[in-house]
Amino acid sequence: MAREKGESAAPRANRKTKVTQSKRAGLQFPVGRIHRYLKKRNTTRIRIGATASVVTAAVLEYLNAEILELAGDVAENCKVKCITPRHLQLAIRRDMELDTLVRGTIAGGGVVPYIHKALSGNKDEKVKDPQGTGENTQSQTY
Repeated sequence: MAREKGESAAPRANRKTKVTQSKRAGLQFPVGRIHRYLKKRNTTRIRIGATASVVTAAVLEYLNAEILELAGDVAENCKVKCITPRHLQLAIRRDMELDTLVRGTIAGGGVVPYIHKALSGNKDEKVKDPQGTGENTQSQTY
């Protein structure tokens, strides 16, 4: 019995199914694609190891999960079901470590609201004495 064009010598039952590098590493991000991008962006012609792309994919997946979790909490506080760039901006800026990592601008994110402590309270509240004498006095006389 002759083989047809494109058919291999091994029968279909004996063929191994392809297992992606992402599946082997237990990741969702594409390890092979990240490896290709690392090789393409390499201008110094050094070799890129196989584990470098796995570690890079793992770090990217972790950061993505962390940001999405924080943005989901912000969206939940706003009582909406869809995460917008504004929610991403607020989530990243509220977390000090992510804020230092992502210093660039997020398109459509707006600005982070900042309300000074003196403006947040009622006007009738009295400011506590900084010396701790226990007397409630105004900081300025009017």
